[in-house]
Amino acid sequence: MSLSVRPFLAAAALAAVAALSPARAQTPAPAAWAPPDLKKLPDDAWGKLVRYGRDLNTNTPALLGPEAVNASMRFSGSNLSCQNCHLEAGAKKFGLPYVGVYGDFPQYRAREGEVGTIEDRVNGCMTRSMNGKPLPLDSLEMKAMTAYIKFLSTGVPVGAPTTGRGAGAIAELTRAADPERGKAVYAETCVACHGPDGQGKRRGQVGDGKGYEFPPLWGPDSFNDGAGMNRLIAAANFIHSNMPNGVSADNPLLSDEDSWDVAAYVQSQPRPHKDALDKDFPVRTEKPVDAGYGPYPDAFEQSAHRLGPFTPIRAAIKTLAAEAAKGK
Repeated sequence: MSLSVRPFLAAAALAAVAALSPARAQTPAPAAWAPPDLKKLPDDAWGKLVRYGRDLNTNTPALLGPEAVNASMRFSGSNLSCQNCHLEAGAKKFGLPYVGVYGDFPQYRAREGEVGTIEDRVNGCMTRSMNGKPLPLDSLEMKAMTAYIKFLSTGVPVGAPTTGRGAGAIAELTRAADPERGKAVYAETCVACHGPDGQGKRRGQVGDGKGYEFPPLWGPDSFNDGAGMNRLIAAANFIHSNMPNGVSADNPLLSDEDSWDVAAYVQSQPRPHKDALDKDFPVRTEKPVDAGYGPYPDAFEQSAHRLGPFTPIRAAIKTLAAEAAKGK
C-alpha cells in the first residue's frame, strides 16, 4: 500500500473502527467454513481499513519488517509475513485461520496470567512469532489488523464451534518424538522449499523488503523461542495439516509419526531468544505440557516437555493442580 493513502486511512479509521464490536450470540451454533469474500467489501472507510489489514498480513516485510522503506514502521524483527503461519492470509481451514477468532476476545490468557484483548494477541505475535516489538494500540496498523480479523469472523456467532479453527489434532505419540528421524523426513519432504540449512528462499534480495517465497524455519530471521510455533504439539499439527505447501488436513501427505518427528527436528535448531520467558505462565500448572522452556511445575526434564510423550506429564500436572486447589 502506498504511504500516500495512509493519511486518508488514519482519518477514516476513527469512524470505521466503531464496527469492531460484534453482537453477542445467545445460543452459539456450529458454524460452517465460509470465510467472507474481501472482493465484496465496498470501497468505503471500512473496506479500505480491512483491505489494509490484509495487506499487512500478506506484505508484512515491506510494511512492517526490518527492511521497510519507512524506518519508523519497522516493528517486525524478521522478514516473515503473518501469513507464513496464518495461511492464505488467515483464511485457510486448519491453517491457523482468523475465522471466528475475533469473538473469543477479551479472553483469559494463561501465558500472561490475565485477561487479554485482541490487540494483546496481535502484539503477542509481533513480539514472538515476528521476533519484533508491539504495535502501538492506537496505530492505524493495529486498527487495520483487528478490523481484518473481525471481518474474517463475520457471521460466526460468539462462542460457536467452528470446524477448521487452529491446526487440527493428530494422535500423539506414545514415545518421545525423534529429531534424528525427523531430519531424514526433512531431507526427503521439506528441503526442496526450505533448503538444507532451513533458511528458506527469498523472493528478491536482502534489503528489498520482499520477504520470502518459502520462510526460514530456524536461524536469525525466524520466529523466536517464545513463539507458539516453537511448541511441539502446535508445530506437529500445523505441519500435518499444511505441509508441504498445498496439502490440507483432509488430504495430508505426511503421516502422524513423520509430522511429530520432523517438528522435533525443526525445533532442535537454533533460533532467536526472547527475554523473560520465565515470567510466562505465572500459574505454572496452566503451562502447556510442550512448552520448550522452564520453569515447570512438575519434575519432568526439559527434554520430556520438548519431545514428549505428554500423557505422563499431563497426569502429573493434573495431580499438582488438584493439590493446589485443596490448599486454597
